Amino acid sequence: MRQTKTSLLSKSLIATLLILTYFTFRIGATTPPDEGMWLPIFVERLNYVDMQKMGLKLTAEEIYSINNSSLKDAVVGLSNSNTPRGFFCSAEVVSEQGLIFTNHHCGFSKIQSHSTIEHDYLKDGFWAMSKDEELSNEGLTATFFVRMENVTDSIVPFLSDTMSESDRTSEVRKISKRLKKAAGEEGKYYTVVKGFFGGTEYYLFVYEVYRDVRLVGAPPSEIGKYGGDTDNWMWPRHTGDFSIFRIYCAPDGSPADYSEENVPLTPKYHLPISLDGVEKNDFAMIWGYPGGTNRYMTSYGVEYQLDYFNPVVIEVLEAKLDVWREDMDTDREIAIQYASKYSGLSNFWKYSIGQSKGLKALDIFGEKEALEEKFQDWADANPDRKEKYGNVLGELKTGYAGLGPVFEPLAFTLFAGSQASEAMELSQKFGALHGYLEEKTDKSVIEETVGELRDGLPDHFKDYNVSTDKKVFTVMLKMYSENVSLDIQPEYFKDMVKKYKGDFEAYADYFFDKSIFVNEARLNAFLDNPKFKLLDKDPAYQLAAAMQGGLMQNMGAYRGAQTKLSKNKRLFVAGLREMYPDKVFYPDANSTMRLTYGSVEDYYPADAVHFDYITHLSGVMDKEDPSSTEFTVPDRLKKLYAEKDFGRYGKDGKLIVCFLTTNDITGGNSGSPVINGNGELIGIAFDGNWEAMSGDIAYEKDLQRTINVDIRYVLFVIDKYAGAQNLIDELTIVHKIRDKASVQNERIHAEIEIK
Repeated sequence: MRQTKTSLLSKSLIATLLILTYFTFRIGATTPPDEGMWLPIFVERLNYVDMQKMGLKLTAEEIYSINNSSLKDAVVGLSNSNTPRGFFCSAEVVSEQGLIFTNHHCGFSKIQSHSTIEHDYLKDGFWAMSKDEELSNEGLTATFFVRMENVTDSIVPFLSDTMSESDRTSEVRKISKRLKKAAGEEGKYYTVVKGFFGGTEYYLFVYEVYRDVRLVGAPPSEIGKYGGDTDNWMWPRHTGDFSIFRIYCAPDGSPADYSEENVPLTPKYHLPISLDGVEKNDFAMIWGYPGGTNRYMTSYGVEYQLDYFNPVVIEVLEAKLDVWREDMDTDREIAIQYASKYSGLSNFWKYSIGQSKGLKALDIFGEKEALEEKFQDWADANPDRKEKYGNVLGELKTGYAGLGPVFEPLAFTLFAGSQASEAMELSQKFGALHGYLEEKTDKSVIEETVGELRDGLPDHFKDYNVSTDKKVFTVMLKMYSENVSLDIQPEYFKDMVKKYKGDFEAYADYFFDKSIFVNEARLNAFLDNPKFKLLDKDPAYQLAAAMQGGLMQNMGAYRGAQTKLSKNKRLFVAGLREMYPDKVFYPDANSTMRLTYGSVEDYYPADAVHFDYITHLSGVMDKEDPSSTEFTVPDRLKKLYAEKDFGRYGKDGKLIVCFLTTNDITGGNSGSPVINGNGELIGIAFDGNWEAMSGDIAYEKDLQRTINVDIRYVLFVIDKYAGAQNLIDELTIVHKIRDKASVQNERIHAEIEIK
């Protein structure tokens, strides 16, 4: 499942939008075992017997232990922060030398950052044949989960429903700060406190964050991104979606910043890899860091999603993607520069389309409404319950009715206004310098700030094309102007529109001709001798500041509308737990470690249509289209296929590429290990299926599937395609079942190589 966050979007604001938009809770008692993203601390008590019945052979202690090494110690959260509150992807440790597997799309931005016209790793792939060739990645971190603790009793008794939401949040933060400090052991661990079940429970998470993570291997995009946007979220799938990194540490084993003195991490545990493959109904579990689900969003929330949230996202992102794609298709350098930006944005765009389609097709609104009727009847049947819960649904209905009209201008201001140009986004990083220059702060402070800003310019301009940005600027501001009412547009923007008589191309000519933020040399010249007046009057800085003001104004209105919802969401959760006292509840995903278990299964997406649970390399060849960059096949892969040179990774003359399971995952689970009943790695999770795109809001047992790349295809690409035997030698490979055809195939090709 591809990540839905992108470096292009303002991450803090996007996070705020999503957090405020969604509602984290799920009830899961009478649901099948496939459903649910379970906290590992509760696995033995809630899930272990079910897992054994389905095929698990490990003990509960081998799955999760805080005293001994266990499966949890081989699972990694990937982030771009030293202090992550969430993870954009998951990964798994597969060797005693800190080697980790994740998805190609998880490593995509790092692969892209190292790519140039001369060394196009996106097109050609990258393989480090020795540790000296591995590439460092500034900012990328790998986090291990150490332990968790229920701290509800340390927080909830100090809260009450009579508190304002802001006071409640403030109190939670104050207590959490104290709890985190005590558990951090003077900086040894990174700690986070998160709320569950709408903020009725709280847990402390203790992590160890490693800051030196190096790129080791990646297949060419013709393998790792095969199918591109067309196949994204689709089955059948034929994508070798994997990349390889290595975690490094200080010589004493502790986390450390990048240094040539660092050594590969010796992990507490690494996963053995099975070559035995999968059969229908086989047990499969997935560990990782799912980002967020919204399984108990009310019917009013579904309406809001369909009528307001998704339509705006789809409209704005599609317009930006169209401009990027046109330029990327005509210039390879631009294609490299914008590859990562495009991939992230495109994924969010297509996800939003699919979610809306799924919500409508599966009548999720009707499902929610039916539950709400039961809730209201239950609340009204008892005077005490009626007093506490009787108005909850009515308040939620009113709250969402007020939220939609507020969200629309906010979204257009964020996506089309504040982010109309990459130059504007860059200018926002100069806010502190602007203040220092205005206040004539001490020269040493200004020089330090200038140095920090200058350090970031090469990376920005490496992936920036001024012509492309100008086209996007013109399209975005026109869209903003047409969709945001004049009374809430910033005065500066209205003045500029008036000055250029609504001609946004003319406005763009002025903007890109005069701004220092569209040219690296121009910006460096300014930093050589920074002047307040020049920065203050810069067109990019002025427009960004104006849009930021409008954004904050709209965000205030949005938060005000959300405040009315927060209390009633929490009461709805509490009421449901009272309403079903004998049911087992699990919290929605919130980027904390989860285990999900299910089985290998096919499915029927429509009447008279059946999808098998596996795809083969033959399907890659069947889809080949040399005229499409999404469906081109490398010559070497075609040669290996033609010769059926699959080695020990094939079976019966075929090579499986991907397979399906019923595991319940979401964004953030990208790169998660798929593990069999013996605790062996059999695949890497990377996507969900189109027919169940509403799955973050309602799990659909008959339709929802996880798409995984088969670990044998991963190893085949590393071994037979790339010839990276150094990596194969690191792995612990288990092969209990070998068919005669594969043994004979290996013997024949070994004889050919000898000759």
